[in-house]
Amino acid sequence: MPRFFVDAPLHTGALLDLPDAVVRHVQVLRLKAGDTLTLFNGTGGEYPAELTSLEKRHATVQLGEHDPREAETPYRVTLAQGIAGGDKMDWLIEKAIELGVTDIQPLATERSVIRLDSERAAKRVAHWQALAQAACEQCGRNRVPQILPIRPIAAWLRDRDAITSYTWRVLSSPRADSGFDSLLPQAPAQPGVLLFGPEGGLTPQEETLARDTGFEAIRLGDRILRTETAGIAVLAALAARWGGW
Repeated sequence: MPRFFVDAPLHTGALLDLPDAVVRHVQVLRLKAGDTLTLFNGTGGEYPAELTSLEKRHATVQLGEHDPREAETPYRVTLAQGIAGGDKMDWLIEKAIELGVTDIQPLATERSVIRLDSERAAKRVAHWQALAQAACEQCGRNRVPQILPIRPIAAWLRDRDAITSYTWRVLSSPRADSGFDSLLPQAPAQPGVLLFGPEGGLTPQEETLARDTGFEAIRLGDRILRTETAGIAVLAALAARWGGW
């Protein structure tokens, strides 16, 4: 059954005019009046909906009973990612959503290829948020992770309120002595954060600052993983270890 995110209140029995973007998808899928689809708005659960009318630029559905089904992991983890170039961030965000990440903190680091002014940064975050919504439509999640505003890594690490909100903090570094097995064997009840650099990794100074704010550094084996691979590999490993599958 097709699934769509709608940024609107949803209530059992309500009639709802679908947003233009969803109408276009409905038309591409060649749905017709009487067909059913699933709607969610990110606040939890989902609604079956019957397509009651469909015109060229307009479609209406009637919502059925709320289904409280969720597809979240039993743990909460933020992915703090140094901004990667090209379409790597798009791919990384999509896959991180599929693997259950709670939210994503993009970071501007010394080795980040992309440099964005405030206007372009806001547009990029909006683009990534749309990708997150689409990923949730595809993978069956009903709570859409937030793509947080881009921050310089040093400012973020020095933000005590932001950093202390995570009870466990992990930094990926090829220079670390500890491996993945040093992570907690069971899913912690409190939220945590995984920090990864962009292409070229974090600088030694950035790693030192992270360690000074309570990050535990781990090494991902004897191979150097690309930035778009490292975070996804750890998220997949955590899902296997902590019951996210």
